[in-house]
Amino acid sequence: MNIDGVSTGIVLDHIKAGKSMQIYELLRLDKINNCVAIIQNADSSKYGKKDIIKIDQLIDLDFDVLGYVDDNITVNIVKDGKLFEKKHLELPETLTDVIKCKNPRCITSIEQEIVHKFKLVDKEKQVYRCVYCDAESK
Repeated sequence: MNIDGVSTGIVLDHIKAGKSMQIYELLRLDKINNCVAIIQNADSSKYGKKDIIKIDQLIDLDFDVLGYVDDNITVNIVKDGKLFEKKHLELPETLTDVIKCKNPRCITSIEQEIVHKFKLVDKEKQVYRCVYCDAESK
C-alpha cells in the first residue's frame, strides 16, 4: 500500500498498534478541514506493528493527550516537504480533562463544570490519581 507523504503538516509515528483511533477521537481530528490519514498495523522493525497518523496541515496538538495514550509516539513536523522538527513525548505529570474520575462521590461527578485533573503517581505503571478525591486511574 502506498500513502503519499505530507508536504506541510504533522506525522504521528510509532503509535502503539490499535491506538490511532483513540488519538483521532481525543484530538478531535474529525473537526479539521484537511486530509487526515490513519495507517493501522504498519510493519515496524522496532515495534513489530505500529499505527501512523498523517495530518495535512499544521495544527496545535495536545502533547499531554499523546503522551498519555502512548509516550513512544514521535511527532514529526513537516514544512515544504522536509522534516522541520521531531519531538519525542513523555508521560505527562498532570492530565486535565483527558480522563474522567470514576469515583461517584468525587466533586467532579457532582459539579459538572469542574475540570477533571489527575497527577502522575507511578511513572513505571502509568498510574494517575484524581487531585480531588485521590481515586486511581490507569
